[in-house]
Amino acid sequence: MIEALKELGEHISDSCADMVKSFHVSHGELTLVAERDSILRLSKFLKDDNQCVFETLIDICGVDYPERSQRFEVVYHFLSMRLNQRIRIKVFTDEAAAVPSLTGLHPSADWFEREAFDMYGIRFAGHPDMRRLLTDYGFEGYPLRKDFPLTGYTEVRYDDLEKRVVNEPVTLVQEYRNFDFLSPWEGMTKELPGDEKAESEADNG
Repeated sequence: MIEALKELGEHISDSCADMVKSFHVSHGELTLVAERDSILRLSKFLKDDNQCVFETLIDICGVDYPERSQRFEVVYHFLSMRLNQRIRIKVFTDEAAAVPSLTGLHPSADWFEREAFDMYGIRFAGHPDMRRLLTDYGFEGYPLRKDFPLTGYTEVRYDDLEKRVVNEPVTLVQEYRNFDFLSPWEGMTKELPGDEKAESEADNG
């Protein structure tokens, strides 16, 4: 099985030398790293070639590495039901550069690409309806980026005085900022509340 995947990787790499940067087989899976702007041409080759026949797009997802200049990986998973094979394709991009959309070749890419845009801000050139999919209207930021705060930027709540739903900046109420130093979950500190009294009594004699 491993040798068959290596042969397939070599076949794709040799046939698409200008599109494929590298490939490797790990844990019984074939992964190709491709040029971002060539992903549409490469996907068409994988679909039409007799040794590939990857006609089914299973998934598109994003991965965020903020320390990289091209911080996003866009990961594609394809399935060949005829040959019972799977393949993973990775391309790299940043916040500004758009990745070619696969919606014209694989209609199932529509919502996958919209989800990647909604969660990471990854843009797809040529997508027919590039708008948010999972978050609310007017949502600020991209929730799956590593630099997105756990509390978010805004919150939605029902205002009983205004009798409507309001969208406003997140505010942390004061009670959540008070720490119980006597709780075992907070951990011990060098000086506990109340210890200052014992110290003053010791100083007085």
